[in-house]
Amino acid sequence: MRTASEHAKTIVKATAPVIEKHGVDITTAMYKRLFQNEDVKAMFDQAAQESGEQPRRLAAAILAYSKNIDKLENLGSAVTRMVQRHVETGVKAEHYPYVAEALLPAIRDVLGAEVATDEVLAAWGEAYWMLADILIAAEAEAYAAAA
Repeated sequence: MRTASEHAKTIVKATAPVIEKHGVDITTAMYKRLFQNEDVKAMFDQAAQESGEQPRRLAAAILAYSKNIDKLENLGSAVTRMVQRHVETGVKAEHYPYVAEALLPAIRDVLGAEVATDEVLAAWGEAYWMLADILIAAEAEAYAAAA
């Protein structure tokens, strides 16, 4: 399981205020990129997209993660809910790269290259894959238990 370096965690925590301010713009831009893949788009509740509920929910999750990246135990119930939702909708390990490929450019699109520098995006990449590995492992357990 991958972990984020202390340097990456420091950067991610430091970006929490900008994530709080621009999170919904980032997640909206991310979903726009992600949904260029019709197979991935079909996995999502489009009503929750159009109402803005899903982008708001993801923005709140990203903000909570950025604030608690050094205290992941604070996110236990949120991770459990995410895992349940992912299992209900058929999310698998192979879907995570699609999200990374949509999220990281969306951060730069919204914040600009002056704020979302290569260093910031690299830190968020480390942070993303650390969380993805946690979710993938928990989802694998949930799928096995359901089988």
